[in-house]
Amino acid sequence: MSDFQAITYEVDGAICTITLDRPDVANAQDTRMIDELDAAFDIADADDDVRVVILAGNGKHWSAGHDLKALVGDTEPDEWRLMRKTPEGKWFHEKTMYFDRCLRIRDFRKPTIAQVQGKCIAAGVMLACMCDLIVASDDASFSNPVLRMTGAGVELLVEPWEMPARKAKEFLLAAETFSADDAERLGMVNRVVPRNDLATTTRELADRIALVPPATAQVVKRSINKTLDLQGQRDAYDYHFQAHHWMHNTATALDALEARQAKGSMKEVFAEHRDE
Repeated sequence: MSDFQAITYEVDGAICTITLDRPDVANAQDTRMIDELDAAFDIADADDDVRVVILAGNGKHWSAGHDLKALVGDTEPDEWRLMRKTPEGKWFHEKTMYFDRCLRIRDFRKPTIAQVQGKCIAAGVMLACMCDLIVASDDASFSNPVLRMTGAGVELLVEPWEMPARKAKEFLLAAETFSADDAERLGMVNRVVPRNDLATTTRELADRIALVPPATAQVVKRSINKTLDLQGQRDAYDYHFQAHHWMHNTATALDALEARQAKGSMKEVFAEHRDE
């Protein structure tokens, strides 16, 4: 679809591939990308020939998470940038752009597969975990160091649902980086394959899933998601989103934001929070 600038959209047979396409910034997610992802899922939903959606990333890394440079700078659309200046506006912005849009992918009626390579960080982890399956390359890594930057994770706290609770605490509180093999062992990732085989393996898996009649796939996916909901997943996501916003408005977070905005670059911000 030539109208897209931050993603690409392709259909080959029964498989749709939506690709994050900002490789120069490690596929950091800005407003344009999130809007285009939402539009692409609309198109895939309306196309009865599409049975499975692959969510891929162009370049070395799958996604570095939110585009923080855009969020703390002035490159976001004026209506969102101005809205985020008030607590109420910030809540509405993040509820609309991140919480609702991510759950829309989680609840998408057709099966989805995240095809992950390189770094998958913070909101990148959140986005990947909205997909039904994750296939990772052997050089993939997963991290969410946002707690060190005073954030309470990102908008959806997926980690307690993707790994045992003690490992989720370690992952978040110690700002650990898990390898693809770690993620597979913990049950977060379905398969780990050599980087050169990633696209082929993901496509083969998608082709196998596409053999299931669409109505059957949709019913079973909905039943499994309902099982998670009955276990409290959706309520837990909602609770964390509110806690996340409470944290936004503490003195700890507001002071950190002021200091962050005074930095010359986001590279300086990240350097402060790395392990020695």
